[in-house]
Amino acid sequence: MTIGVIATITVQPGKNQEFETAFLALAQQVRELEPGNLFYALHRSTTDPQVYKVMEQYVDGAALKAHGETAHFAAALQQVGTLLAGPPEVEQLDVVG
Repeated sequence: MTIGVIATITVQPGKNQEFETAFLALAQQVRELEPGNLFYALHRSTTDPQVYKVMEQYVDGAALKAHGETAHFAAALQQVGTLLAGPPEVEQLDVVG
């Protein structure tokens, strides 16, 4: 079953550009290196510029699990972790249709 993920990430003030640069590099790697990924995109809130939403979609739970175990994901977490205001809120969804 196709899996969707929405992650809400709040970034520390003044760290937006550094976060966006690092995250966009990760997104490119995810799209290029993970055949089980269908969609991976970063969005910035229009009401709070410190809040971002990552929308993701994977062919199945195994592809989502594989994503979390990649070297590029682990490296990105280390890089952006110091830029965050707190832990991300992650919601997993079943795709309908």
